[in-house]
Amino acid sequence: MHPVAKSLARFVVVIVLLCLFSVGIPLEAAPSSKPLAGRVIVIDPGHGGDDPGAVGCHGIVEKDVAMEISRRVAGVLRDAGARVVLTRDGDREPAGAGGSGGGRIQAHDLARRVELANKCGAHIFLSIHLNHFSEPDEYGAQVFYQVGSQESRKLAEAIQVELNRNLIDSGRQALAGDFYVCRNSRIPAVIVEVGFLSHEEESRRLTDPAYQERAARVILQGVVNYFQGNKEVKQHG
Repeated sequence: MHPVAKSLARFVVVIVLLCLFSVGIPLEAAPSSKPLAGRVIVIDPGHGGDDPGAVGCHGIVEKDVAMEISRRVAGVLRDAGARVVLTRDGDREPAGAGGSGGGRIQAHDLARRVELANKCGAHIFLSIHLNHFSEPDEYGAQVFYQVGSQESRKLAEAIQVELNRNLIDSGRQALAGDFYVCRNSRIPAVIVEVGFLSHEEESRRLTDPAYQERAARVILQGVVNYFQGNKEVKQHG
């Protein structure tokens, strides 16, 4: 190659590289902005209808707070690319694909919620709750999973790590137990107790929209970490 042509070629390469770096485009493929694309996630706002759940400080009702947080979790999961199915919409069942539904939630409708999760081809099941205890100094978020379910344990631990790191660190760890919705789900299922309504300060935070949004994003990160660490979990077609 002629020396002038070689110098010109080098100049062009330098200009291209400078343009790439100036607009912030990495030379390697950028990570997906939709890390949950192709995932189907069921969110179960605890209680509802004629079942209020726990009643905490200042008359705060669990079913209402669980619904608000669940809606925020649904929003951030959808933004991350997931298809989200809610087991209830306010105090009523969500309408099905054929337009059915809309009935008032009954206190003992756990079987319907699990059936919905098992039939919709979901990858994971998240049941959102608020805790309550007789001792008012108990606080912090905690995730529970069905004893004997290794995948549910992995999901619970992934979310718990993020709750401790980025929401509130009370030293709590993911715990195994025996729960109807987890025991009867054919997919990894966990119960996320976002905090204690019986704790004066935490109960106020749990009704704060900004804190609810923060909790939702923390749960999102735990879910993303779970899927990224479990590449063998198959995508639904």
